[in-house]
Amino acid sequence: MFGVSMFFDLKKVIFFVVGVVVVLALAFLFSADKSGIKKRPILQMLVIELVLAWALMKTTVGLTIVGGINAFFVRLMDYAGQGTSFVFGDLAQKGHFVFYMNVLMPIIFISVLIGILRHFKILPVVIKYVGLGLSKVNGLGKLESFNAVSSLLVGQSENFIAIKQLIPHMTNQRMFTLSATAISTVSMSIVGSYMQMIEPRYVVTAILLNMFSTFIILSVINPYQLEEGQDLIVTSEDEKKQSFFEMLGEYIMDGFKVAVVVSAMLIGFVALIAAINSVFDMAFGITFQQLLGYAFSPVAYMLNIPWHQAAQAGAIMATKVVTNEFVAMIDLTHAKGLDHHTVGVISIFLVSFANFSSIGMISGAVKGLCSEKGDIVAKYGFKLVYSGFLVSLLSAVVAGLMIS
Repeated sequence: MFGVSMFFDLKKVIFFVVGVVVVLALAFLFSADKSGIKKRPILQMLVIELVLAWALMKTTVGLTIVGGINAFFVRLMDYAGQGTSFVFGDLAQKGHFVFYMNVLMPIIFISVLIGILRHFKILPVVIKYVGLGLSKVNGLGKLESFNAVSSLLVGQSENFIAIKQLIPHMTNQRMFTLSATAISTVSMSIVGSYMQMIEPRYVVTAILLNMFSTFIILSVINPYQLEEGQDLIVTSEDEKKQSFFEMLGEYIMDGFKVAVVVSAMLIGFVALIAAINSVFDMAFGITFQQLLGYAFSPVAYMLNIPWHQAAQAGAIMATKVVTNEFVAMIDLTHAKGLDHHTVGVISIFLVSFANFSSIGMISGAVKGLCSEKGDIVAKYGFKLVYSGFLVSLLSAVVAGLMIS
């Protein structure tokens, strides 16, 4: 029926089992309530992840779906390119302008599409009912599930606006879960840009796996029991009334701001990494990224990456955590000597906002709605990045079983 038989070699199975055990053990070490961990939902979601990864990467149906999604985003990027070319002309196709024009500027167009879907109440319905469906299997609350879908479709900061009425009354534990979810996913407005740098099938697979990996890690690292009457979804979607063209203007500017912010962060982080690399090279004869690579080599090896590639792979993974995923994706496109399996596993790992720069964005967004809760998010900064790192790691472990 699926056209591709399911087959795993023993080595991959061993690395998968060891990887899952290690990731869950690392989450367990920092668990806020070790006795409150529910094992059944964790096992259910792990099985769902395996089925999803297999279906998307090993079956004819899955590959067809991923191909269709890729074709959809290729068409969107083509439309976005027409707008970019109209404004910037030949600059959009020449030299060093290519990355900014062809990778970052399309964020504006995709942001507009998200705004249209939200304006006509299509997106809120999708978020609500997909979230309700997820809450049946993840052992978490409806709000937590709603937030996971919302973070993916509208962005890590914007999704908090939809639940702003609840934020002042939220417990610290629930605030941590919502923030960790935001840091472990990616905004749909950026997906097209990712697909310009890494294989689309890895982007699609990572997005879906990360959602369930997030629920698994949070079920271990931050378990809690909701009391009756706490599990409510109260959104603010209807509070701000706008005309269609007011909405278009707002989302065009929002998309432009995201593109500019990403470009500014790339300039700052790439320059900073270059400077630090130079200092380390002069002082110790080894660059900072090479040092990070050696430190992350055991992590890379745990993903069934050959040891002779582990240092290079580890450097890219570490770069993602300490800077952002765009910088790491650029490094991956320039990497040499990495085999197909290594590139695939690293690609899955890179697709999330789990890095230290995201803490400022999330805490700033929450602080704008409730100052006290924004300070709490900032206080949890390291643990949030650690949780997001484990989410990416778990998704890479699962995907590694399927990547040839």
